[in-house]
Amino acid sequence: MQIEVSRDAISNAPVTISVLESLRESARLISTHYSTQIEGNRLTKKEVEDVVHNGSVFPNRQRDEEEVKNYYLAIDYVDSLIKNKSSITEENIRTIHGLVMNGKKSASKYRDGQNVIKDSATGGIVYMPPEARDVGGLMTELVNWINNSINDREVPSPIIAAIAHYEFATIHPYYDGNGRTARLITNLILHLSGYGLKGIYSLEEYYARNLQSYYNALDVGESHNYYMGRAEADISKWIEYFCLGMDEAFNKVKIQTLEAKDDKATDKSELLRLLDKRQKLVLNLFKESKFITTREISELLNIHIRTSLNLCKKWQGEGFIIMHGNAPKLRKYELSDQWSAALK
Repeated sequence: MQIEVSRDAISNAPVTISVLESLRESARLISTHYSTQIEGNRLTKKEVEDVVHNGSVFPNRQRDEEEVKNYYLAIDYVDSLIKNKSSITEENIRTIHGLVMNGKKSASKYRDGQNVIKDSATGGIVYMPPEARDVGGLMTELVNWINNSINDREVPSPIIAAIAHYEFATIHPYYDGNGRTARLITNLILHLSGYGLKGIYSLEEYYARNLQSYYNALDVGESHNYYMGRAEADISKWIEYFCLGMDEAFNKVKIQTLEAKDDKATDKSELLRLLDKRQKLVLNLFKESKFITTREISELLNIHIRTSLNLCKKWQGEGFIIMHGNAPKLRKYELSDQWSAALK
């Protein structure tokens, strides 16, 4: 009920598009930082932002940099699925994993051998997932259950998301990247079932703040072996942990949103999804000035001036911006009426 109270308050709170985009980008960076930190990434929140936005490089942190860039790309892909209201499919899940691991939008194959999770300190077996030959069937069953549950609306969406997170981690369909992929799938489920909160929340900080509690909640059943009780385990403890995390995250966003609300604003969250990543960055320039130049766009996006000109031509056709002047060096742009009104 507390989750529902926060959800209702956030959904009805009027927030300007500039504030909404700021909150949404902050949530994306927080999710990227904490979800990769759970897996051992050493970059700070500020460093993650510098890597994602500025392409910054830090000594002896190449792997960490690649992880956060890949995760951010995966968030972009999940956002496109939300925008298109896509059903959850195995292909989508495998593509999310491909982005997480390789930064490429190509579906990765499930593992072809046995995977064993061990305690890094003692070397003891923590969990032995199902055999590779069973993974495909288990994933098909899971995806079907998720979609049927969302459509049937008999099980509350937070509980669907909690069970899906647990089951994916339990099936452990890949050698690596299962945790990051599970957390992205969780967010996709919540968005598609009406719990997206305009894209301005993050559950990952709750997990990262006390990693042992996260692992303890996931570690249920009488045996570490999938076939000896883990698959049929009572996961009430995990569901309670998950819902408490949702409540905490949603309440935090509720406070932020109510502080930033503008009683004259209308909900712009769906409109904002129409923009790509570059357009969202350029939108920030228009917060400072009515007109911007091709060169300013080029410098902001770190692209060649000719590429900037081609982008602007494309955006004009899409109704995003309007051109003023013909000479390349004097050419200026302003937002179209639709987006100018939305920015207010």
